[in-house]
Amino acid sequence: QVQLVESGGGLVQPGGSLRLSCAAAGFIFNQYDMNWYRQAPGKERELVAFIENVGRRKNYSDSVKGRFFISRDNAKKMVYLQMNNLKPEDTAVYYCNARNAWHEHWGQGTQVTVSS
Repeated sequence: QVQLVESGGGLVQPGGSLRLSCAAAGFIFNQYDMNWYRQAPGKERELVAFIENVGRRKNYSDSVKGRFFISRDNAKKMVYLQMNNLKPEDTAVYYCNARNAWHEHWGQGTQVTVSS
């Protein structure tokens, strides 16, 4: 059974940090590029960060570049999103996504709230 399970969300003050984790199961993890998306209330889901299947190539949205960092551990079937200097506009549900040329999988999401 394919599973992507996010964890690590929560409430944090502006300027703080969080590390999101995504645990994968049920598919060949190193054959998939991994993405983090987010969706704020009333807004469309947006791509935040990308890491290719072997981890060499990474991309970030302009809104998080220099503050967020994506990484993966193929042996553990995990992908991470380190989020630093968080801002209120980072408040959203964050989703883990696995994609290759043939299949796509989504997690259920984890809420991140940035507020004082």
